[in-house]
Amino acid sequence: MNQFSVKTGARFEMIDITDRMSAIVRESSIRSGICYVFVPHTTAAVTINENADPSVPRDILAELDKVVPLNDNYRHMEGNAAAHIKASMLGASETVFIENGVLVLGTWQSIFFCEFDGPRTRRVLVQIIKNES
Repeated sequence: MNQFSVKTGARFEMIDITDRMSAIVRESSIRSGICYVFVPHTTAAVTINENADPSVPRDILAELDKVVPLNDNYRHMEGNAAAHIKASMLGASETVFIENGVLVLGTWQSIFFCEFDGPRTRRVLVQIIKNES
C-alpha cells in the first residue's frame, strides 16, 4: 500500500490529487489493474468529477453547503457535524481502472480530495491490484 499527505488550507476545499495518484501508478509499473484510493478520515472524502472548469468544484462545495449547512441544530458537540454528513454523502473511497499503465479517467475527470473540516494535514491511502489475466 502507498500513502501520501494532503495539507488543506481552508475549512472546505476540493484538491486535485490526480497527478499524485498517476505517479503512484507509474511507479508501480503495473500495466493493467485497479487502483483503490481511500481517505481514512470521518470529515473528509474522495470523489471523481470535472476539473477542466474550476467553477465545478466550487459549485459542488456551494451546493453541499445548501443541503448540509454548517449550523443546523446538530447534536454532535464538536461543531463539525456538517463535515461528517458531507463526508458520508461523498464517500471515503474510489476505484479507478488502470490500462496501459495509466488511470482510466474520462477526458474531463480528476480525482479530488474533499476537505470538510480543515485546515488539516490528511492521509490518502492507495492500493493497486494487478490484473492477472
